[in-house]
Amino acid sequence: MEITQKTKNGVEIIFITGRLDAYNSNLVEKKLNEIIDCGKINIVADLAGVEYISSSGLRVMLSSLKRLNKLGGALKLCSLQPYVGEVFEIAGFTQLFEIYEESTDAVSSFSDN
Repeated sequence: MEITQKTKNGVEIIFITGRLDAYNSNLVEKKLNEIIDCGKINIVADLAGVEYISSSGLRVMLSSLKRLNKLGGALKLCSLQPYVGEVFEIAGFTQLFEIYEESTDAVSSFSDN
């Protein structure tokens, strides 16, 4: 698993590559918490490199979303692979998360609000 980060227009973007499962979801959770603890509450998770997500990965995404919502921010997702998108759909998470095709669309959606 690899996690990289960049900032664009005041929005933090994390790029996750690999499997997001019970073995490494804690790494993503740690990264998201570090970003939030620094006061950055507008985050995009680019999942283009994620080929698999388990319930542990879903839990990390949901807990981060809830934490950010309480702080007045948001976690938006983009570039989901078909399998990952299907998992989000089956879990009902497409009703909870704003999901975009590209990171540029997700980033610009913060200024649209």
